[in-house]
Amino acid sequence: MKINASFSSLAVGVGLCLTITSCQQQLAEVTPQTSLNQQLVLSDPNAALTLYNGVYASLRGYHSTLVNLGEMRSDLWADGLYTESEDAGLKQYWSHNISAANVPASNWGGFYNLLDRINTVIKLFPQTSIEETKRKQYLAEMYGLRAYIYYTLLKTWGGVPITTEPVTSVGNLTDLYKTRSSAQEVMQLIKNDLEQSLTLFGATTTFAPKRVYWNRAATLTLKGDVFIWSGTHLGGGNADFTAAKAALEEVKSLSTLGLQATYADVFDPTKESNNKEIIFSLSFEKNEATQGAYGSFLVNTTQAGTLYFDAPSGTPTAVNSVYPFVSGASRVGMSNAMLSKLNDPADRRAKTTFRIMYRNTAGFPIAGVMLTKFIGRVDAGVQLYDNDFPIFRYADVLLLLAEANTKLGLDPSVDINLLRARAYGASYKPHTNSSQTENMNALLDEYLREFVGEGKRWWALRRAGDAYVFANVNPQYLSTGQGFKLLLPITVTMLNTDPKLIQTPGY
Repeated sequence: MKINASFSSLAVGVGLCLTITSCQQQLAEVTPQTSLNQQLVLSDPNAALTLYNGVYASLRGYHSTLVNLGEMRSDLWADGLYTESEDAGLKQYWSHNISAANVPASNWGGFYNLLDRINTVIKLFPQTSIEETKRKQYLAEMYGLRAYIYYTLLKTWGGVPITTEPVTSVGNLTDLYKTRSSAQEVMQLIKNDLEQSLTLFGATTTFAPKRVYWNRAATLTLKGDVFIWSGTHLGGGNADFTAAKAALEEVKSLSTLGLQATYADVFDPTKESNNKEIIFSLSFEKNEATQGAYGSFLVNTTQAGTLYFDAPSGTPTAVNSVYPFVSGASRVGMSNAMLSKLNDPADRRAKTTFRIMYRNTAGFPIAGVMLTKFIGRVDAGVQLYDNDFPIFRYADVLLLLAEANTKLGLDPSVDINLLRARAYGASYKPHTNSSQTENMNALLDEYLREFVGEGKRWWALRRAGDAYVFANVNPQYLSTGQGFKLLLPITVTMLNTDPKLIQTPGY
């Protein structure tokens, strides 16, 4: 049966993932799969592995969505300086110009398409002929990834529809209607999946040389993140903070993980193999896929010849002489206030993360900022954006552990100072244990400096607690009376086409 209708809710963005090649079509355009497709996966290990690897290929396609949801609503890029017309879509996020009629990330960000692929692996793999140890590992990865995606949905929309079964046939569109489960129910699913992932991984703590497959340390890191959120926002309190602390301390104790001595080495595309700071990242490779999330954080080739680095102090250098093959746009940037805060010459992270571009006019006024953390490398006369994108790295573990300790009323300074020592060298100013608020502000300051461009700032503020969001985001865009905007709405189209859906509260 061919479905020839356009609909939203769960149906939009759910790919029917029993095919071995592409899962990118919408339900409105595909024919539900037959038992023949399932039998191919069940009988042919190569077909099963293609399905499994397809999950990671699909996840990589959500890179821009993950960055936008995790960073663009924060204070980091708001009111920034840029050289071209402003990116209106990204401004919608940081200005919080959001309403039921003006919805970013519609159709649940497309995540249900990915979830259907994950659900398909979870459903079929226990019956495949793949060797048992590997089969358990693959399933452990899928449960961890499903928890990660549902956690992203929960943080973004609150209660969302829950689906843990793949779509294999559709007799009627009403079969696809789904109500929004409560935030508590979604959180319980996440926690259950985390425990199932850990059980299936067992004691395995190994990593592939290139850490682009989910692993036990990733599940533990996610558990720490999830339980801090649950303890803060869903009534879990100290019991959840304690569970988070235990999970994070286990990751911290792994001898295969640690901080890179040099911050830039974390992101160097030539140093990705056995990078001890990376826990899990999205893989980007030449002739496979390259990063495309940062096009509005660069500069176009024409302007690159008229703008300068290292001015007015130092020796002005034309941008195009440093990056002759960079092509993009400058439509998002940092404000003068944010630049003053982050552009600390003593902080080694700054020069890796971004470079200020100045106009070639009297006084060298600031024109904008180029995000250089993921600038890639030159290959055969082109700029190749092949940096892997970290989802979790050891620095996450340190700051999450500092947050768990802070919320338990314990001293977080050891983990904060590990990052400060790398950033500033031997002359760093150590953080000393203080009030819970001051400790939280100190670790949030490290989040801001450490993770620019990695989709973390908004989530760090949200997880810390609503008061920290309102203290940092410009009240012109998000005031204490607009707490409902901490979650995103869903579109009118979604509501009209799925009678079981209700709007996000407040919209």
